[in-house]
Amino acid sequence: MASADHDRSLEPGAETEPDYRFTLANERTFLAWIRTALALIAGGIAVVQFMPAFGVPGVRHGLSLALTAGGGVLAALSVRRWQRVQTAIRREEDLPPTHVPQLLGGAIFAVTVLILVILIVWPPGGS
Repeated sequence: MASADHDRSLEPGAETEPDYRFTLANERTFLAWIRTALALIAGGIAVVQFMPAFGVPGVRHGLSLALTAGGGVLAALSVRRWQRVQTAIRREEDLPPTHVPQLLGGAIFAVTVLILVILIVWPPGGS
């Protein structure tokens, strides 16, 4: 019976039940991405509700929209990433590459620079 299981793992696309620690690690990573997505969404809501208006009309709402949409996109990407990693683990394949951390870091950096420029050029209150 052990040889039948071994032969099955050699078939392309065959899946085996992974060590539960790998599955749980994949789930923890997924939950970390979901927490980040929720933080972006909460930040988008907080910007509109609690932040004073910038010196440029519409910036606050644009920032809120970008953060909230970014959180939604990140949540969707994290589900897809979790599925791809789980499939790779079950098939004993290499983990799939991802560019999400670089995209997320780059997007947050770009938003930060944009906000800093707006605050320097058009400070709140028009001063």
